[in-house]
Amino acid sequence: MIGLSTQPMGATLVEGGAIFRLWAPHAERVAVVGDFNDWDDEASPLNAGSNGTWEGSVEGAAAGHAYKFVIWNGKKRLERTDPYARQVTNSVGESLLYDPAFDWQGDSFKIASRNRLVIYELHVGTFHRPEENQVGSFADVIDKLEYLQWLGVNAIEVMPTAEFAGDFSWGYNPAHPFAVESAYGGPNGLKELVREAHKHGIAVLMDVVYNHFGPSDLDLWQFDGWSDHDKGGIYFYNDHRSSTPWGDTRPDYGRGEVRQYLFDNAMMWLEEYHMDGLRYDMTLYMRSIDGDESRTIPEGWSLAQWINREIRARYPEKITIAEDLRNNDAITKPEKWGGANFHCQWDAEFVHPVRAALTEVKDEHRSMTAVREALTYRYNHDAFERVVYTESHDEVANGKARIPSEVNPDDPECWAARKRATLGVCLMMTAPGVPMLFQGQEFLRDGWFQDTRPIDWEKADEHNGVVTMVRDLIRLRLDRDGFTRGLTGQRIEVHHLNHSDKVVAFRRWGEGGAGDDTLCIANFSCRKLENYRVGVVRSGVWKIRFNSDASFYDDPGKDEPPCVDVGDLKVEDLPYDGVNHSATLTLPPYSMLIFSQDE
Repeated sequence: MIGLSTQPMGATLVEGGAIFRLWAPHAERVAVVGDFNDWDDEASPLNAGSNGTWEGSVEGAAAGHAYKFVIWNGKKRLERTDPYARQVTNSVGESLLYDPAFDWQGDSFKIASRNRLVIYELHVGTFHRPEENQVGSFADVIDKLEYLQWLGVNAIEVMPTAEFAGDFSWGYNPAHPFAVESAYGGPNGLKELVREAHKHGIAVLMDVVYNHFGPSDLDLWQFDGWSDHDKGGIYFYNDHRSSTPWGDTRPDYGRGEVRQYLFDNAMMWLEEYHMDGLRYDMTLYMRSIDGDESRTIPEGWSLAQWINREIRARYPEKITIAEDLRNNDAITKPEKWGGANFHCQWDAEFVHPVRAALTEVKDEHRSMTAVREALTYRYNHDAFERVVYTESHDEVANGKARIPSEVNPDDPECWAARKRATLGVCLMMTAPGVPMLFQGQEFLRDGWFQDTRPIDWEKADEHNGVVTMVRDLIRLRLDRDGFTRGLTGQRIEVHHLNHSDKVVAFRRWGEGGAGDDTLCIANFSCRKLENYRVGVVRSGVWKIRFNSDASFYDDPGKDEPPCVDVGDLKVEDLPYDGVNHSATLTLPPYSMLIFSQDE
């Protein structure tokens, strides 16, 4: 007889068979059925344990065997997949006994520090899809890792991969939170992606959904036959707190077993899959009932505190990111100061004003004050508690589109659309914060995000110059050549703000000095500005490190403005913009220039 264990929940393979453990407090009896016992209800009953748990061992159960739990509650006979199953046949199928053994080949990767992190958000199903009607897989993402490494990003944020209904989905409808989407390649496929990404120097962050489950193909619904008010049963709130914008399926954060379930899920991604961090989907709906911050869910807040506290203690090198979008400092404050212990949060104070400035039809209506405030905003005096971006899966869907299509829906390839989209990338790569690209943004992907519309990689070839521009920006952002260290620093000063000409100039620095101080000048107008004067913090030679208007990045068509060459700055001892030195230069339209000094 195989000895029983009190840990863990779900199915555990042991020598000679498997141990099964389930939480079903309203069940009258429970059995496990599967390939190992000819799906016989009477062959493998589980024994009642404490606190509504059921457990038992089955000899002969082996990896790959399909199984389900059978639960009896009064006249109800319910077949349920294992809530802790790491693998299922499909969202409406059976659980599979999974052998967690995997050859990590000595993986000991550590994610870069936040001030040297550039994230690339991707959706497995559309990122690199082999056929129009065939969903992309983890293996298909692996095929593009060399490209991502060349581009220079050092983290990918993967949209949710927990098993969802059907094969085509954004992933924000988890039907089986512990199982990895079978259409993408299942648990081993995900482990292979993480291992190979790490070999390429790329961290992997997993997007997790704890504000709701499902709502479809959801075996957790009324799991053991009990519910109140005909709501979701033991895993869910059974009162007004159950309702979310995505279904009546908010987990019950106040129930100990559900809290443990979500905690175990978070730890699974970090421990079993070697994830380098988690991005929580819309935490606003974990901590509030309906987005109204006066209608709070205290248990949701304390759950996030607990999970993040344990992650910080066990894995101090890993990060947690919140999508909250309410500009709430407490999200990234330590718990001892009343915070939720997240490391970073997506920053609404950057994306919204910057997108507004980029997509505004007329130059005269662009707000340089809004751009300045977007550049300088921070949480708790720490620039790297925010993720800055101009495109994400949310910002380019649900009625919104990619920036080129927002600028000109009829012709997203036009000069103005291209220039303003790349100006947005320049701004987020030079702003204090953790920059994030969305898949295809580096080659001016247009339209809007859909899980049925794969990335067109031919566009990467057509816009090879723009891809190179983004690569060069990332190289500067991460100070890989040793002369833009300021872009990894905390400090920024917007010392030049010209509302009439639509110019913003700012200094980025850490400790200051040559090789550190970095001067960034952005022209938000369609006009080339000649003999334009800007203050410079120090005398000496300031070399041009980047010109987004250079012809080798995006050679204009015959009816478009010609590119503008810009040389090094000739600094004069003429005070301007509140500093002791200044220089004149030519500013290309809708472009950014970056200067710094050699050490």
